[in-house]
Amino acid sequence: MYERKTKPNLNCGLDLIGEVLYGKWKIRLLWFINEGHKRPSELQRKIPDASRRVLNIQLNELEEHELVTRKIYPVVPPKVEYSLTEFGESLIPVIGTLGQWGDQNQEKLKTLIMKRFPESDAAEKN
Repeated sequence: MYERKTKPNLNCGLDLIGEVLYGKWKIRLLWFINEGHKRPSELQRKIPDASRRVLNIQLNELEEHELVTRKIYPVVPPKVEYSLTEFGESLIPVIGTLGQWGDQNQEKLKTLIMKRFPESDAAEKN
């Protein structure tokens, strides 16, 4: 597993948020857990582009940062469910606001992002 060699920069709130939420799927995981998708298999179905391993790593990191809790039920096969902590629930309005901003600026954002992929534009036009 990756082990960080340098200490993170924690001088302001944005640095702190970056440390806690850095990871391609973490914001979506928090959002989907809030919507009631609590089992790892449900989360995998909601984010099919992510590998199970990456989702597990990011769920573990969210748990380490006390944004989610994991409950393991003593049944066979084992059943695991994730839920938001009170601390994690406090992020949901912020994530919702970011999502609204993304929706409101969807076309501009798509255009700006796709500028990085010029060969994709030619393929889409054909």
